[in-house]
Amino acid sequence: MHRILGETMQTSDFSAGGYRFINGVFQYSAGVAALPGYRITRIRFMSPAPLADGFRRIEAILNDFGRSTTAFCACELRSPAQFSEQGFTDFNRHYVTTLSRWKLFDGTINPVARSNVCPQIDPPSEPSFHAFSFTVPNGGAAACFVISGSGEALEGHVNYRERTIRRGETSVDAMQEKAVFVIGQMEKRMEALGFGWADTTATQVYTVHDIHPFLADEIVGRGAARSGLTWHFSRPPVTGLEYEMDCRGVMHEQVVSL
Repeated sequence: MHRILGETMQTSDFSAGGYRFINGVFQYSAGVAALPGYRITRIRFMSPAPLADGFRRIEAILNDFGRSTTAFCACELRSPAQFSEQGFTDFNRHYVTTLSRWKLFDGTINPVARSNVCPQIDPPSEPSFHAFSFTVPNGGAAACFVISGSGEALEGHVNYRERTIRRGETSVDAMQEKAVFVIGQMEKRMEALGFGWADTTATQVYTVHDIHPFLADEIVGRGAARSGLTWHFSRPPVTGLEYEMDCRGVMHEQVVSL
């Protein structure tokens, strides 16, 4: 096993789940891709499912597909408001307890990819699942992947305050610099898994600030919106962050009601 060291992103196989992942931090990996012989399926809930109930529903759905909990490879969370850094750590410690029980998190390495954002309007009353992804055996499946959400923060520093791009600034120029950094992170993560924008089926942006000044040149022009762009009027999960993005290449998706 390896971790992200500087700008070098290392991947590891999680054979029990049928996928490989980019080594990241204890709360999530930087992205996942199905191993040969598997595909990824994404399921979105019509309404956010509170964390505990969401885990129960996900386990039941996995069982319906004949899959064990180790097939759980990615999720998209919605939280009521941005966390303080300590609050985010506390939440993550709580979140990974279920992953430990599901034999996904070994106390150090976490293969599951994740995005976690905070809707500005009509947020959930507690942290909830918006969507999740899992692997299914499929010998003829096209290669597929999910990249975790990234905000405008550098890896490898002690805290977010030290590593946030243009912290506290939301001018057009600052937002463009943040966006360029985040798009670059998406590209590095995809490259680590052997993919690029041409392989994506969806790209999502999370910010409450105007993206139009740099939409054409820095998003569309780089190929990041080849399948369109979904803009969620939401904030990244930690106070001080203003822009987040994730992307995926997933051929099988469905929506379920609670």
